[in-house]
Amino acid sequence: MGKENIRADFPRAERRLRLGIVGGGTGSFIGQVHARGARLSNRWDVVAGALSSRPEVAQESGRAWLFDEERIYTDYRTMAQREASRPDGIDAVAITTPNNSHHAIACAFMENGIDIISDKPLTTTLDDALDLVRRQRSTGLVFGVTYAYAASAMVRQARQMVREGMLGTLKQVHVEYFQEWALAPTGAGARWRVNPSIVGPTFTTGDIGTHCHHLGAFVCGRPLTAVRAEFHTLGTPKMLEDTAFMHVRYDGDIPGTIMISQVAPGAHCGLRIRIFGDQASLEWNQEKPEVLHFCRFGEPARLLTRGEGAGIGMHAARFVHLPRGHPEALSDAWGNLYEEFAIAIETRRLGRTLPEGLLEYPTVVDGALGVKFIEAALASSQSGGGWTDCSLPISDAISIADM
Repeated sequence: MGKENIRADFPRAERRLRLGIVGGGTGSFIGQVHARGARLSNRWDVVAGALSSRPEVAQESGRAWLFDEERIYTDYRTMAQREASRPDGIDAVAITTPNNSHHAIACAFMENGIDIISDKPLTTTLDDALDLVRRQRSTGLVFGVTYAYAASAMVRQARQMVREGMLGTLKQVHVEYFQEWALAPTGAGARWRVNPSIVGPTFTTGDIGTHCHHLGAFVCGRPLTAVRAEFHTLGTPKMLEDTAFMHVRYDGDIPGTIMISQVAPGAHCGLRIRIFGDQASLEWNQEKPEVLHFCRFGEPARLLTRGEGAGIGMHAARFVHLPRGHPEALSDAWGNLYEEFAIAIETRRLGRTLPEGLLEYPTVVDGALGVKFIEAALASSQSGGGWTDCSLPISDAISIADM
């Protein structure tokens, strides 16, 4: 079935799937985000976890999360083995740990036949990222990566409008993401994010630049092919960059820019994308996620708001949960993402098939493309800002929801 004929509704769940979490213990923000998104989708029960590498924190956190005592683990390898052997074992694991542990944790669970949901960036090296791609392809397991902004209803609306040619021929793609928190980084979470032995060779490019990389390619339906980057450290002294400015190229030689900083005073979570065609433009700002700006050349601008009908396409309509005027935001996007993960995992486990293009969740290949982007941007900056290739050295690596 072609993408233009996809039904708007998702298949009903056979049962709630069982989710385990690695990481996310006391003081962790992202583990709770995963758990809440999973629960909000109404397709998951969160039942087990190795919530910290420190045994006492893992035990304390597991009890706080109301896990049964035998499903509170202090080691992820033990968790993978024991959950795989249980008749009611987890269907998937969410990896919410620092970057340098993603590869080893994913391998442990994949070796036990458990589907994967991983934070981004996928890994700290391209070799590790490509290894996970190969493992996924050899096992057939579902491997999702949490670029959650792409599961916002109006991002799906923008993607559909681009795909349907409503902007005409694409001419420019611009993505920016500005934050201020690294002006005064505090707490353990902030410290590890600027430690290259934990996060890899970049700070801001890996942390929020990968969101820009994925979002631009996802909405315009074209892979990012090359980057020319300048890295800067503009806040307190640190070993890694906190700001980067990039010229980029998308497939078809479409020019664009990516601008990122985590030391921009007054900026909280300023992710914005603008796409210009030769007939019209689109703009979306994640701090105002309900609204999509659409403007045709020579005509009054239109504001499309999330809701049923009134120009909202089927890809966005799947993620409309409340009538207009009742705001939905990032927490709902996480729920949308976990709904897609659940459908993919249930489909695989039941041996079923889905209509082509029904699901558009980020995959392990998208994660690997993000790691390639990190390494290419770093190499470009180190070479004085030369153009650097962003393609993956692996066959048939298209992804970004099959473009």
